[in-house]
Amino acid sequence: MTKTYHFIGIKGSGMSALALMLHQMGHKVQGSDVDKYYFTQRGLEQAGISILPFDEKNIQSDFEIIAGNAFRPDNNVEIAYADANGISYKRYHEFLGSFMRDFVSLGVAGAHGKTSTTGILSHVLSNITDTSYLIGDGTGRGSANAKYFVFESDEYERHFMPYHPEYSIITNIDFDHPDYFTSLEDVFNAFNDYAKQITQGLFVYGEDEQLRRITASAPIYYYGFKEEGNDFVAHDLLRSTSGSGFKVSFRGQELGEFQIPSFGRHNIMNATAVIGLLYIAGIDLNLVRDHLKTFGGVKRRFTEKIVNDTVIIDDFAHHPTEIIATLDAARQKYPSKEIVAIFQPHTFTRTIALLDEFADALNQADSVYLAQIYGSAREVDKGDVKVEDLAEKIVKRAKVIDVDNVSPLLDHDNAVYVFMGAGDIQTYEYSFERLLSNLTSNVQ
Repeated sequence: MTKTYHFIGIKGSGMSALALMLHQMGHKVQGSDVDKYYFTQRGLEQAGISILPFDEKNIQSDFEIIAGNAFRPDNNVEIAYADANGISYKRYHEFLGSFMRDFVSLGVAGAHGKTSTTGILSHVLSNITDTSYLIGDGTGRGSANAKYFVFESDEYERHFMPYHPEYSIITNIDFDHPDYFTSLEDVFNAFNDYAKQITQGLFVYGEDEQLRRITASAPIYYYGFKEEGNDFVAHDLLRSTSGSGFKVSFRGQELGEFQIPSFGRHNIMNATAVIGLLYIAGIDLNLVRDHLKTFGGVKRRFTEKIVNDTVIIDDFAHHPTEIIATLDAARQKYPSKEIVAIFQPHTFTRTIALLDEFADALNQADSVYLAQIYGSAREVDKGDVKVEDLAEKIVKRAKVIDVDNVSPLLDHDNAVYVFMGAGDIQTYEYSFERLLSNLTSNVQ
């Protein structure tokens, strides 16, 4: 008899990816969530997975229940019903920790770049051999016969502690999630604990001073741009408007040239980490080279569209380091255009903790517009910070815009518009797209 999996909060990016993966492996999958549209639900709908409203009737004692981390007995009827009736459930990361033991598992951790790097690794490896994967953009693929399992390894609330993968990449360590982590040292300690659980090989960015402090029982391989102190070195970079080319060497031995259709120095590093891991894992680098060329990116990571001859980029960037990387990629691809940043701060705690860093990062754009701060479900707006506080710190004096009136964005010629944030910044983007489309219809 096929087991039924029920997901409480199935539209969450990790949850939807896991649901899709289990569905493709032949399991019966359903889930529940709020009515509001979220970008992950399209894939669930296409797969024919039922998305139900929250209701205690959804909970059956013979179901395997996986609960999203945002939901608790005090804010969700299904969790409350399960607790009251002694029906067990696992959190996403608890389920994943036991699930991955059936595979050779490859994790991708880090403060930034996890999703993009998981996407590259999943794309390349699944085109070479049977591979299941979970990507943090809500994408999942499952195969009952897969040998390898690629997954995103999230540090928030130390969710990666149930994971014991054979191999893992750590892209960087940075202070983030100030609602949970108390300091950079606290973040470092979490990653250091995770690193000790890797069994065969750990691949870390060698030019990150925090990552240089990491200790592990598995061999550590460093990757970076500098020859000194790194095992895998990316060199002879060719950054063009059509993508990035580079060579990689391993301890002085040339591994050849590689091309990716992506932009920004950070994506060269992400690809180098993947090349290093797959080389050590014994995968044919000629096949790796072939499939790197065809990586189309992940959702909400430098996703481009053109509306009325205007280039719009949508990106999940919600930390200063990510903003700098996204704007660098935009400059590489569009060197002769004005770079207009539209940014929505995500959570009041992060905005307070990193206010000056946000301002410095946004100064990399030519013009800046700000949306109102998007608070998380876990916090209350205490009025300690306003988006105007950030606007004042930006050299170019950012303008605050409203989702119902984005017409100030029309004050630019020959511009690329980069919408960034982890909240509902896409609603601002859709408003702008409608405005552009209306301009076309009014002209005709």
